Amino acid sequence: MSTKSRTRSKTRLSRALGIALTPKAARYLEKRPYAPGEHGRTKRKTDSDYAVRLREKQRLRAQYGIREAQLKIAFEEARRAQGLTGENLVEILETRLDALLVRSAIARTTAQARQMIVHRHILIDGQLVDRPSFRVKPGQLIHVKAKSEGMEPFQVAAAGGHVDVLPKLPPYLEVEIDKLQARLVRRPKRIEIPVTCEVQLVVEYYAAR
Repeated sequence: MSTKSRTRSKTRLSRALGIALTPKAARYLEKRPYAPGEHGRTKRKTDSDYAVRLREKQRLRAQYGIREAQLKIAFEEARRAQGLTGENLVEILETRLDALLVRSAIARTTAQARQMIVHRHILIDGQLVDRPSFRVKPGQLIHVKAKSEGMEPFQVAAAGGHVDVLPKLPPYLEVEIDKLQARLVRRPKRIEIPVTCEVQLVVEYYAAR
C-alpha cells in the first residue's frame, strides 16, 4: 500500500471510530467531525451493547495499530495481573517500543515508529532491537543508533518537529529530544496515558466471548 493510500485509510478509520489516529487525521476530523460515507452526517441508530463494546475494542486496537491476536495476548496478560484488567491492558500496551517512540516524539506516527525499529535504527540500552512489540522495562533507555542520527526523519525529530502535533509528554518518560533518547522512568498509569478508550467496555467485550 502506498503512503498516500495508507494515510487516506487511517483518516477514514479515524472518522469511523471518532478518534484521531494521526496528526493529519486530527486536522481532518476538525473539518469533518462525522463518520465517512453517504450516511456519515446522519444520526446513527442506537447501537447494540455488543456493537458499542466492539467499537471500543477497535478504537483501542487502532490507537496502538496492533493486530487482534496481539491485543488478545495483552488482554490475557492483563487479566492475570493484579489490579483492574482494563487499566492493566492499556498500561501493558503503552510499554511497547513503537508506542513509546511516538509518546517521546522521536516518531510522528506508529507506522513511522515501526519503520524505524524494523529498519534497525533503534537501540535499547545500547542493544539493537528490531521488534516493534518489544516491551520496554522501567529504567531502560531508548535511543537512536549513532549512524542513523543524520537521517532526515531523525533530524526533524531532534529539532522538535513532532512535539507540537503530538500529546504532551507523559510523566513516565524522560526525553532529551535533541539527543534522540527517551527513558521509561516507571510503569505508566492508565490516567496518564493519552489514549481515548472506555477500557471497561473492552474487558466486557472479551469477557462475553
